Amino acid sequence: MRIKGEKFTVEVADTPDKLQLGLMFRESMPRDHGMLFIFSGESMRSFWMKNTKIPLDIIYFDRNLQLVSVANAKPCRTPACRGYPSTGPAMYVLELNAGLADELGLAAGDQLEVFLPDQ
Repeated sequence: MRIKGEKFTVEVADTPDKLQLGLMFRESMPRDHGMLFIFSGESMRSFWMKNTKIPLDIIYFDRNLQLVSVANAKPCRTPACRGYPSTGPAMYVLELNAGLADELGLAAGDQLEVFLPDQ
């Protein structure tokens, strides 16, 4: 996938188990990698960082793959972890290494491009 001209290789979380596990327990992630969460429809979304060891940018997109909002999330190792909600309905959520959203200058309305690896 690509956003703001930057390409990322992503794992897709599109089953209940993958949606629940996400990037938990990972020690690191390459700069140009991430995880894309795919939901069946648009809704207000909120992610938390329980058992997540690396800080992440949580980037919410609507059904048209337009950026809704970005949250900078920190790892949580306690039983009660705070949530990072979207500011509007989202159908897709992209997790990248923390700081990349700022580095790329991501803002509401930016378009996410999804393509097959050979494109």
